Amino acid sequence: MGSVELDIHQQQLFIFSNIITYGNAATPDITELIRDEIETMWNEPATGLKLHHSIFTIVFRIQAFYKPSISPIDIFQNLDPRNNYFRIEEFAHGNISFADGLNCNSGYFKLENLYKGSTTATHEYGHTIGLNHPKDLDIRGHGVPGIMYPRGTLVDPQFQYDPSKPAGVTGGTMHPMYRKVKLADIEALNLHWLDFNNNNKAVLGDFTNVWHNDHANISPEDFFGSPFG
Repeated sequence: MGSVELDIHQQQLFIFSNIITYGNAATPDITELIRDEIETMWNEPATGLKLHHSIFTIVFRIQAFYKPSISPIDIFQNLDPRNNYFRIEEFAHGNISFADGLNCNSGYFKLENLYKGSTTATHEYGHTIGLNHPKDLDIRGHGVPGIMYPRGTLVDPQFQYDPSKPAGVTGGTMHPMYRKVKLADIEALNLHWLDFNNNNKAVLGDFTNVWHNDHANISPEDFFGSPFG
């Protein structure tokens, strides 16, 4: 989720988001790594959008805050569209990180998924601003996978966990580190459909404001999961 602002004079469209982390495995360093990855990757297409008969350069501005003492009520009562809340823990039911839906502002990260270059945080951020997994998960012959392709996607051998493995077997699916934010991902945001107010501001995404408990303290039966990993 984020706030969108048009700078008419500079012809720039800014998307502002805050990544707020909590949980036993959250640290200032991992929080900064997440911030840097999201901002860097979503700015890589360096593209523009035609609005008001002008081309606006799209710029993502991501801030991140480590808040170990944040409480459930702090999240429940949040009214700032820039804020996205992610719990970080070593254990996660389903063994994956996830966002709480499309156009959301909360989720859960498994620490193991957050190594440098993993692209996990960048992928989950894509869900928070409205992007789903593509329907066709066999993209062999199409080169570098886009950021919203999930684990298990069939790709050209050089983008697999193990290039020597046949497609679809263990090691023969997409390694997330090869995902990139592409122009098509930016276009899929449909930013030209946003409802800008008189101050040239709009909101991208929606509030879920979910506080997540540590999965180590809840049973699998009490965890309903999310399709947006």
